[in-house]
This record gives sequence, C-alpha cells and structure tokens, in this order.
Amino acid sequence: MLANIVVQFFLKGGPVMWPILVCAVIAVAVVGERTFWWLRESRKRDPQKLEQLLAALENSDVPQATKLSKGSEDPVIRMIYRGLNHVNASMQGALQLAAGIELERAGRFLTVMDTLVTLAPLLGLLGTVTGLMRAFLSIGDAELSVMAVTGGIGEALIATACGLGIAIISLIPYNYFNRKITRLQFELETAATNVEVMVNATKMNEVNNRQLSPAPAAR
Repeated sequence: MLANIVVQFFLKGGPVMWPILVCAVIAVAVVGERTFWWLRESRKRDPQKLEQLLAALENSDVPQATKLSKGSEDPVIRMIYRGLNHVNASMQGALQLAAGIELERAGRFLTVMDTLVTLAPLLGLLGTVTGLMRAFLSIGDAELSVMAVTGGIGEALIATACGLGIAIISLIPYNYFNRKITRLQFELETAATNVEVMVNATKMNEVNNRQLSPAPAAR
C-alpha cells in the first residue's frame, strides 16, 4: 500500500523526478559511505601512542619515535612516520605530502555532495517550470480540464519539494564532514609543526655537542 502511494507520488512529479531520483540515490550512497569511513577512522585513532611518540621526539630519541610510529593506522601518526623516514633529507616536504594524502582520503566524494546540494534544487526548479507550463497549456486548451491544470501544479510542487528535500538532507552531512576534515587538517598541521620543531632542536643539539666536544690530542 505504502509502496503504491510512493510510486504514484513519484509519477505525479513528472519526468524531472527521474534525475531527482538519481540524485537521491547518489546522496544516500555517498552519505552512507562517508559515515562508515569516518566511523572506521575514529577507531584507528591512537592518542596514547601519539603522546608517547611526541615524548620520544622531545627526548631527542628519533629512532624510538620511528619505531613507535611504524605500522600505525592513525592518520596523524602515519604522517609523522613518513616524515621521520626523511628526517635527514626533506622532512618538511615529506610531512606536507603525507598530510595531503590523508586529507585527500578524508575529502573523498565531498565534491559530489557539493554538486548535489546545488543540482537538486535546480532540478526541482526545472520541475516547477515544466509543471507550470503544463498547467498553463491546459488553460489555453479549448477543452479545459481541471485535472490537467491541477496535475501540472501538483507536478511543479512535488518536483520542487523533492529537490529541496534532497538538498537539505545532503547539506547537513556535507557541512558535518567538512568540519571533520577541518579538524583533521588542524591536527595534522599541529603535529607536523611539533615534529619539525623537536627534530630541528635535536639536530641543533647534536651540532652543538660536536662543537663542544674536545678535539683529539695531537701525537
């Protein structure tokens, strides 16, 4: 019974309802995939290991920090590990590249959601126009049919409501996921800065120790 009502409602929305349906299916798929991805990533976070890693770097123990970060699935620790592997070369570049990879993974499909937020209301507006055109064409007909006029107006309202509904449903998770990405970016940048500062301090201490160490006695 309910399925029949939904089908009838859909058909009354006119031909524009088909692309609106495609948008709805894509929106549900993307929101579901991103929600599952963020839930899975939240289980991979390991703040305790990150604290131990930073403590090792603060104590100038780069080998221990590298050992702690190896094999971790935490995106921040994973970035630090890639940076420590290039500690004697371009560590800053390695950190930036690793952070970019993590943000790229986190922002997957967000452009699709952004497109749906804009496209769905436009499709609804298109349905409004076609529905009103149908209603006005019926008014101009010699045999005026009330059903034809109300059908055109109904088509316009149904398409508009569905388009706006998809946009609203997509906008809320889109902003939520954007907020999650902004937070992750802040954590990556903060961790990268801390690592650079502590590794550079370690290198400076090593240089100073070499300079202060007594030269071997001449024979």
